[in-house]
Formats: sequence, structure tokens, C-alpha cells
Amino acid sequence: MEKMDSEDPPSMPSTPATPGTPGAPLFGGFSVDRPKKKSLLSRRSNCFTVDTWPNEEGGLPAVTCSITMPPPPVPLTKKVVAEFVGTLILICAGAATAIVNQKTDGSETLIGLAASSGLAVMIIILSTGHISGAHLNPSVTIAFAALRHFPWTQVPIYIGAQMLASLCAAFILKAIFHPIMGGGVTVPSVNYGQAFALEFIIAFNLMFVVTAVATDTRAVGELAGIAVGATVMLNILIAGPTTGGSMNPVRTLGPAIAANNYKGIWIYLTAPFLGALCGAGVYSAIKLPEEDEDALKQPSAAASFRR
Repeated sequence: MEKMDSEDPPSMPSTPATPGTPGAPLFGGFSVDRPKKKSLLSRRSNCFTVDTWPNEEGGLPAVTCSITMPPPPVPLTKKVVAEFVGTLILICAGAATAIVNQKTDGSETLIGLAASSGLAVMIIILSTGHISGAHLNPSVTIAFAALRHFPWTQVPIYIGAQMLASLCAAFILKAIFHPIMGGGVTVPSVNYGQAFALEFIIAFNLMFVVTAVATDTRAVGELAGIAVGATVMLNILIAGPTTGGSMNPVRTLGPAIAANNYKGIWIYLTAPFLGALCGAGVYSAIKLPEEDEDALKQPSAAASFRR
């Protein structure tokens, strides 16, 4: 009697969850690759075959089914605390590196400044993204809310936590490095029109990538931290020498208050919001509709290196 081998289970693509959804991580996760069904039970069930020795010729392999329940919602308090801590780490890392670079006559270099902020974003997303969504940036929060990926009722709380974290980080650094705090402030070294354009572009780049890895089930969700961190590094390499590469209103606001330096601050409080909204909107416009997902899985469809 021959053993009947069951077919291999379907591949499991990454499916990043909607940012800020209670109980769901912002980045990463897996789901079973199968046609969509209307039944709630069928969406939560996971069936797979098990190899067995049939008792008679022509027997079928056993099938085991399990039901996966959604994780419990994350309390808003924990989400806000995670957002505060993540933003605090980010501002401390970016501003402190700039201050040390000024104090040591450029020893950190532009690449070091870019790597510092990029690595900070990456480790924060990997450590707190599943709790708060790791927005770390009011323009990201506003863009997600505008596209209905985040509840508007939580927007003021998130932005308040981000602003408070920025102020705390700035005054901590001022206490440590005073009077060299000026190095941590992002100010334009070109005319205001050029500075506005650069901040708009890098905020667009950032939000385009964030929207892709955070909201599209076909994006590589497990590598979200690396993708967003690399985008931050690229943006600082592009705009760092001219605008400081802020792309984040609270990255500029806290250090500006601590150092009492408000040169061109209106640029950093407007361009990132507009750039983020446009970046999120453009990706949402080119995002493949859900009904095309099954067509992509057909053998005739072009293969993607991500799968």
C-alpha cells in the first residue's frame, strides 16, 4: 500500500496591519494565502493537511483545522506611553549626534548623522511598532488619519505625546551639552523656498514608503523597520547639509525651543505635513485594488522577488 502525500500548504505572504488599530501591530505579521470568503469563521480558520497512512485504498489524508482569534486590543495608555518613549529616543539620538558632531568639529560626518537617525527609527519600529504603531511624527499621524488608517479621536493624544517627548529630549540634551545646544537645531542654510521644497520632498519620500509597508498587504511588512530607517538615512543624506533633514515637526520644535532659535521654523511646521499627505495619497492612488490580488497569484502573473 502506497503512502499518499498531501500537497504542501500555501505560501504565507507578509500582511502588515493597519497602523494604530487596537490589538494589531503596525508592521509585520502573516496570514494564509487563500481566496476571500464572506464567513467570519472562514477568515479566522487555518486548515492544513497532515500526511497519514490510509486504512484502505483510495483513502483521503486527514485535515486539521484551527481557529485563530484576533489579539486583544492594546489599551490607549500603553500606546501613548510607547509613542512617547519612541519619540524621546528618536529626538535624543538625532539631536545628540548633531551636537556631538558640532562639538568635535565634524567627526561624526554627514553619513554618521544619517545613520544615527535611521538606526533609531529602525529599532523603535521593531521594538514598539506592535504597540503604538511607532508614528514618531505628527505628520505621519495626520496622514494616516486623513486616509482613514488611524482614528481622528486619537490624533491629538498622539501629537501631544510626540511634542512632550520632543521637549523632554531637547531640555535633557540642553542640560548635558549646554551651551552647545545649537548644533541640535535644524535650520535652513539655503533660501526659504529651497528649504521648503527639500523638506516637502523628503517628507513625501518618507510617507510614501511608510504607507507602502504599513497598509499594503503585498509589501514586505517584516522588513518595515529596515525600509523606513533606510528612507530616513537617504533623506538626511539628501537634505541634511541644507535643512538638517528634519521631515518631522517635533524633531525641529523641541530643540528650537530649548535653544531659542526659531529661524525658518514655519518651514518645518508646514512642509512635512504637506509632503506626508501627498506621499500617502500618491501611494494610495497607485496601490493595487483588492480585486486584483487574486489575479497576481495566477501562474501567468509576473513573479515578484518579494515572494
